Amino acid sequence: MRLRWIRESPAHWDDDKARIVGGEPPGSLPVGPHASGDLIPGDWWRVEDDGVVVGYGWLDPTWGDAEVLLAVAPEARGRGIGAFVLDRLEEEARSQGLNYLFNVVPDKHPRREAVTAWLVAHRFKASHED
Repeated sequence: MRLRWIRESPAHWDDDKARIVGGEPPGSLPVGPHASGDLIPGDWWRVEDDGVVVGYGWLDPTWGDAEVLLAVAPEARGRGIGAFVLDRLEEEARSQGLNYLFNVVPDKHPRREAVTAWLVAHRFKASHED
């Protein structure tokens, strides 16, 4: 496995994002779906493994903090790609002087409990806010 972290600037909605990020049920993630070619907000990076897109990282900075999104292709899960994305997002946040990262796992997310547990295992603190 040879992962590459590639900034998308500007970021557009494309077939790979539709497959990996847009494949979740509506309302389960804070982004998408969009029409192909649409400019999309926030800072985006894609993860490639030998030229194949296997994941994305998204950073949306506001007032010194940032919401993050990690998305890994279903067929690539369990290989450490999510941890790779999170580590890179933390580096990007530090380089931008951001103080606090958070991730919202919506109630509608089909793997809400598993994703929350994974985030907690990777230094996030769970909170339940309305």
